[in-house]
Amino acid sequence: MKKLIFALLSGLIFISCTDSLESNKYTGKQVEYTLFKASDFDFSGTATVRELIGGNLEMSIDLEGSRGDASVSYPAHLHFGNINTPQATIAFMLKPVNAASLKSVTVLEQMTNGNRLLFNELLGFEGHIKVHLAADGPDYNTILVAGNIGKAANASNLDLSQMVICGKDY
Repeated sequence: MKKLIFALLSGLIFISCTDSLESNKYTGKQVEYTLFKASDFDFSGTATVRELIGGNLEMSIDLEGSRGDASVSYPAHLHFGNINTPQATIAFMLKPVNAASLKSVTVLEQMTNGNRLLFNELLGFEGHIKVHLAADGPDYNTILVAGNIGKAANASNLDLSQMVICGKDY
């Protein structure tokens, strides 16, 4: 009986420590951006950016829509410029969104230009997120969801209609 009580108490302490460690992972600063439907596929979602202790950012993408096979994933990118920027350069290659969970989590460290994006800079960053149907081929040009982030999120000229034009790499 004493061993059972000890095991239960030990388990509670471990769970408490795990929760404490998880909450100590973040500074408390976070911002959420809307990801809009960008094709005939019925997806929408959010991108949440949280500041990690140490200064790196963690970006979580959560989509709403039809779930698929766990072996399928949708490539995701953070681009420089607002969503209407043609041929926008990729700032970060994000972890692909899993079709079964419709989630992705990426720690943003160094951007493709060599700079590190900090939380306060993110708020003034002009960028956008795109989640593609496929990593290559014709389906790469199909954007499931897209949305501006940082100062670009306040842009009033959001035009997603250009996102579904085949043959162009937006």
